[in-house]
Amino acid sequence: MNYLYETHLHTRQASSCAISRGRDYIQGYQDAGYDGIIVTDHFFNGNSAIRQYLNWTDWVNEFCRGYEDAYNEGLRRNFDVFFGWEESFDGDDYLIYGLDKQWLLQHPEVCNWTRAEQYETVNYYGGAVVHAHPFRYTSYIQWIHLAPQLIDAVEVANAGNGDPLYNALALRYARKLGLPGTAGSDIHTAQQLKTNAIFGVYLTQKMRTVNDYSNALKSGTLAGIRAHPRCFSTSSDSASLHTPVCIHDKSDRIIDADIQDFLD
Repeated sequence: MNYLYETHLHTRQASSCAISRGRDYIQGYQDAGYDGIIVTDHFFNGNSAIRQYLNWTDWVNEFCRGYEDAYNEGLRRNFDVFFGWEESFDGDDYLIYGLDKQWLLQHPEVCNWTRAEQYETVNYYGGAVVHAHPFRYTSYIQWIHLAPQLIDAVEVANAGNGDPLYNALALRYARKLGLPGTAGSDIHTAQQLKTNAIFGVYLTQKMRTVNDYSNALKSGTLAGIRAHPRCFSTSSDSASLHTPVCIHDKSDRIIDADIQDFLD
């Protein structure tokens, strides 16, 4: 038996672009046959709804409201809700799993991490870093930034990607790197649940903590992904990239490298 989890979800309490509260998602995911969700609101340097001038304790407390709202509703309905976040750099976004609210309260330096510090610290504490929708290209993204040595997995199927090319390229990228490919809805409104345009990952065992997901990623033991077949309507083998790319090394320095080396 496999267990299905949402890995990429935003609440209006902490993400400026979200419409629904944390609690609004629970019944819909239960009805859709999911075993749990991971709330990944936009973090300090992303599209966060939390005012940056707050002191750190207040900021963290406010940031966690969406997760806690979902968690409490999940507790009432016997549905599992886990905590994560999505951090941004130069238009490139990373899903962070394995660090909790208490850890955040003790580590305000998280706001100033480089990509390298993010990867090293998250892994040091047993978590995992997933590059979210790595090839998404839109008005607020001038360059695609890739850090192949600073991630544990690649989100290869994102229900929020408007162009299936982005998913096809992400799938090629993950295969080239030999990293696990994940799927997530990138959901911002519970109305999306009614369209069944929701993605997720399958695990062989029920999650007890979010670290069970981190461990599955790093051990390469995901049971599979849930994604609509049309999200890869462009063949991953023939997908080509026509947008500018910056590639970062393990120290987060931009290097002279050809993107095709990471796709061919």
